[in-house]
Amino acid sequence: CFSSSSSIYISSISILNILAASTIFIYQRTRKKTQKHINIPFIYLFLSMVGFAKMGWRSSDSSKTGDDMNKMGILSFETAKIMSRLLCLYKSLSESEISNLKTEMNSRGVSYLNSKDEGFLLSLACAERLEDLDKAAAAVSRLGHKCTDFGLNRFDLVYTDLKLGIIDFGKLEYGSKDIEKRVFKMEKLINATSGLYAALESLAELEVSERKMKQWTERKGSGRLQKVNLDVFHQKLEQQRKQVRQFRENSLWNQTFDKSVGHMARIVCIIYARICIVFGPYIPILPSLSLRNMRSSQQKEILKVQPENCLIEPIREQIISRSGPIPTTSKPTLVRFYSRKSIFFLCEDEGFGVDKLAKNNRVFHAAGPLTVGGAGLALRYANVITLVEKYSNPSESVDLSSRENLYQMLPVNLKKTVRSKLSKNLKCMDEDESLAEGWRDALKQIMEWLAPMAHNTINWQLERNLEKTKFDIKPSVLLLQTLHFSDKEKTEAAIADILVGLSCICKCENRQWSES
Repeated sequence: CFSSSSSIYISSISILNILAASTIFIYQRTRKKTQKHINIPFIYLFLSMVGFAKMGWRSSDSSKTGDDMNKMGILSFETAKIMSRLLCLYKSLSESEISNLKTEMNSRGVSYLNSKDEGFLLSLACAERLEDLDKAAAAVSRLGHKCTDFGLNRFDLVYTDLKLGIIDFGKLEYGSKDIEKRVFKMEKLINATSGLYAALESLAELEVSERKMKQWTERKGSGRLQKVNLDVFHQKLEQQRKQVRQFRENSLWNQTFDKSVGHMARIVCIIYARICIVFGPYIPILPSLSLRNMRSSQQKEILKVQPENCLIEPIREQIISRSGPIPTTSKPTLVRFYSRKSIFFLCEDEGFGVDKLAKNNRVFHAAGPLTVGGAGLALRYANVITLVEKYSNPSESVDLSSRENLYQMLPVNLKKTVRSKLSKNLKCMDEDESLAEGWRDALKQIMEWLAPMAHNTINWQLERNLEKTKFDIKPSVLLLQTLHFSDKEKTEAAIADILVGLSCICKCENRQWSES
């Protein structure tokens, strides 16, 4: 009887796999020929993300064996980084963070150097968040190939359906109890995996020390005192190994691919739905949301966020700054949102595949030639500004060589501007020493809005460079908060002013010191 039921179970699973594989084959062939999307087959894929085990399609014995063979192991660290990136995106879309973002957009530095157009800045923010989500979804899709669940195995197609608006957004409520529990669980797994990473590093160092001590004792022998020290060391080593085992049990190391990827796949869908709600009015390519399918809390939020007429400013074909930092275009046209064209996003005929999207850094490369980022000077100017901030501190002593090194960091055109301004101001300062106090006040006022943008520029670079080793889940800095899209002429004028101010202050202080 048992063998008969087992054979029936195996036959049913085989039939399901054959049917699903046939569905994918027909779906892909049809989409290639017609360039249209079929929305029925992949609802099955999305529903299957919960896994066959929960639907009772697997026996407990077979699923247990599969779980043992399908543990993440060494890939847990890569998975933790992807999870942390997703949770970072999730937290950045909360009401408080969106409110902070709007406050940041109205700050003096962003509005003066980048743009005063809130719609344009929100478009930049959305494009960057969506780009980060595409990269994370591509990574989830790659991990999904190791899953036994068929829906997770082809998550790239599920994500494509999501971006075309086929999956009902009403079922993906941001901030619900179920989602918050899932997020909390993911945070615990990330923290445990981060602890495992640190514990393994410490264990590796101890094992290297153990080998060195073993070689040393073999050559010179061990006395009584040395033996006591060795025993203490071995005890510490054993405790460290025990700690590693505990972290492995509680971290992603001991989780299955299906469970971990299932968590991430659902969060990807939640984040995308949230992006559509928050930024929909400003991004034409996002799928429109049906208020009829939403819960009352979501309806209130989207009505609060969207403008009454859903009109946005002209879509820019290229971000070019002429007389000021606000981008312009030769043919301005008003566009109602959800039209299918935007400079920051792939058009419909270019495809929505996660692999294609992950390779495009469209937001970063959208900066025009008259912006600081377009000229490739954002990080250099940020370093100059932070050094001026450091040297302007009264407790910091600035020698001539430090000022010379700071001057050498400038490009040729900015050196000329600084020399010209400096020669005029130093002549005036010889006649009126009170100018030094005026420069001190002016320097303080400029640094209040310029320094935060410089720090954000450096932090943005650090976050991208250290992404491979960090498990941080706090919201990251956006490019609109940095010098990347800043007007080059205005930024250089501000930098020239703070450098001249610093030189005048240093000269005045040196004169007072020599007189005393």
